[in-house]
Amino acid sequence: MTSRRDIERHVEARTGGRCEYRRMHQSLQGATFHLKYVIPLSRGGHSQLDNLAWACPSCNLHKANRIDVIDPDAGNRVPLFNPRLDDRDEHFGWDGYRVMGQTPVGRAIVAALEFNYPRRIQIRQAEELLDLFPPNEVGG
Repeated sequence: MTSRRDIERHVEARTGGRCEYRRMHQSLQGATFHLKYVIPLSRGGHSQLDNLAWACPSCNLHKANRIDVIDPDAGNRVPLFNPRLDDRDEHFGWDGYRVMGQTPVGRAIVAALEFNYPRRIQIRQAEELLDLFPPNEVGG
């Protein structure tokens, strides 16, 4: 893989067309998803495939160059959920169409990236009609 487009295709295929943070499917978003550095270059990240994520525009904007976020329950800074390394099932659970953070990392990213914003709940309901919800794993 040499071109950026080849890399984008690979990362998108690896995710099944889903945002690696919220796990929402690209087909119902009305916008093109983006390649996102899990650990930004400005924070010491690299350009290898294991540091690239497929992200919806909203996650891309909310995440920005952050590598940590605040757990809303404890008020502590915790590492940002890493879709390449972290176990999604450990950090997230479902309550209907809502994503529930089960750990400090899970709670923090649910809040920081607004996983349960009302429009996202509606998108999950629409995904269910198309057999796209729930995703194979929890987390958004």
